[in-house]
Amino acid sequence: MNRRAFVTGLGAVLAAPLAAAAQQAGKVWRIGYLSPLAASSDFHSKAFREGLRDLGYVEGQNTVIEARYANGKSSKLPDLAAEIVRLKVDVIVATPTTAVRAAQRATRTVPIVMAFSGDPVGDHFVVSLARPGGNITGLSAAVPEMERKRVELLNTVVPDISRIIHLANSGIAKQALQETEAAGRTLGMQVETLLVDSSTQIDEAFTTMKNRRTGGLIVALSLQHHWRQIVDLALKKRLPTVSGPREFVEVGGLMAYGPNYSDLFRRAAMYVDKILKGAKPADLPVEQPTKFELVINLKTAKALGLTIPPSLLLRADQVIE
Repeated sequence: MNRRAFVTGLGAVLAAPLAAAAQQAGKVWRIGYLSPLAASSDFHSKAFREGLRDLGYVEGQNTVIEARYANGKSSKLPDLAAEIVRLKVDVIVATPTTAVRAAQRATRTVPIVMAFSGDPVGDHFVVSLARPGGNITGLSAAVPEMERKRVELLNTVVPDISRIIHLANSGIAKQALQETEAAGRTLGMQVETLLVDSSTQIDEAFTTMKNRRTGGLIVALSLQHHWRQIVDLALKKRLPTVSGPREFVEVGGLMAYGPNYSDLFRRAAMYVDKILKGAKPADLPVEQPTKFELVINLKTAKALGLTIPPSLLLRADQVIE
């Protein structure tokens, strides 16, 4: 069963007709795209490009996308962001937080659209969600409910769990760390964050988890470039895992709970469209998701020797068998 929903507060404001009228006659728009991932692991850029096409932006005709990928090395993002700015793009799409920060430092004048970020206000990307006030707008994927829910999901499938590791990289939003750790305290368990930025550090983290008798693992979306390594190690260590996007489950993770990230990227295309038509980022409110999806991988559960409670399966939007 697959039910996807993403409800936003800007539908009427950002809606645009499907037509080449979205562009000025003869104009070729240059759109920068900045990601810490490798192109091969950027599952969601396809949705962004599809969103642009639906709005009349056709690559090679009236649109050029200058995509730059850091291939899992976030230290490269500042140089890549500066390179995009030098190309005199009309707008930059950046995600997640690390890429948005690099783009912000590279320019205070070129409009920047967040396909999503963790805490736009706390990270000083915008003054407020309602009125961003600068050259950045877009979508935020983080709300407290989401962080708490992932902790609760691990507690549901492993009721006697006492320690959870939150595996993230150094660019993760502080809000996500605080909310996850607070959720653990509320449920009477310890949630510890381990920051990793390389494959070697991930291997070391799993050694640490074994020594600390970890019962479950929350995997940050920002580690998407390393998901397969993490999933393989978690299976070997018999650790249940949860992350945000459904793609985490599709590569072997146990559970995913979060917004539909492909929908976020499609909506990022709508922000780009509004800006190219003359809207100012400062005046376009930042959207937050209000609907979330739960995806469960029963094959992984079987490999881990876990039985997923029927009540949880009934709540799932999709179950992979």
